[in-house]
Amino acid sequence: MDTTRLALGTYVKLARAAETITACAHAHLNQHNLTISQFGVLEALLHKGPLCQRALADKLLKTGGNMTTVVDNLEKRGLVRRQREESDRRFSTVHLTDEGRELIKRLFPAHAQGITELFSTLTAEEQEQLGNLCRKLGHACAGIGLEK
Repeated sequence: MDTTRLALGTYVKLARAAETITACAHAHLNQHNLTISQFGVLEALLHKGPLCQRALADKLLKTGGNMTTVVDNLEKRGLVRRQREESDRRFSTVHLTDEGRELIKRLFPAHAQGITELFSTLTAEEQEQLGNLCRKLGHACAGIGLEK
């Protein structure tokens, strides 16, 4: 098999697996009227504390404009609030509200359990190997070189 055909076939398998796993892992969000990005913001704020929108966008691999829309929609629902910095009014930090914290604390354990069940098809060693391979590919795509 030539290298191009092998690479394309591997890419298709990876993309299909990622799409399928993402759909399965996030199916429960529809019940709560949340998008994957909204859930990601709530989860990040729960585990990392208040963050600026740029940090949220970087963490979730989203554009600044997309993150503004996501945070706007969460703010409209009362799940997050923005706090402007006194020294620089252009800069704001995003915080969970009590309602947002309650929601993500309720949803996250089942979410984590669902992902654990999805990956139980693989052994612990296979999960480690897959994680390392994904990191290696991601670093190569980001142009920062391959990890050994």
